[in-house]
Amino acid sequence: VQLQASGGGLVQAGGSRTLSCAVSGTIFSLNSVGWYRQAPGKQRELVAYIGSSGYTNYADSVKGRFTISRDNAKNTVLLQMNSLKPEDTAVYYCNAGPLNRVAAASLDSWGQGTQVTVSS
Repeated sequence: VQLQASGGGLVQAGGSRTLSCAVSGTIFSLNSVGWYRQAPGKQRELVAYIGSSGYTNYADSVKGRFTISRDNAKNTVLLQMNSLKPEDTAVYYCNAGPLNRVAAASLDSWGQGTQVTVSS
């Protein structure tokens, strides 16, 4: 599976940003896709995931602010981030696979990620 996360950058607190994850090398429509983030000195954590059926799940810290969506025609998953906070600052990664492994972040390879920095 090849993954390309993009869309990161510097944004002010309260602002919005949309991240994009392009997935190739697999049958995209059959896979779940997750967004994860890792802040300096912290472990990687699950932000949100979307199943092949469109089922979504979010970390409590982003519920109501982030929205994950998928476009099976473009093999792409988006993460719309609103009302950003300084604590959202992290490198954001995406990954794809079976739902149970996506939910558990138990996946083999990770792309480079994209940096999101939220200034106060």
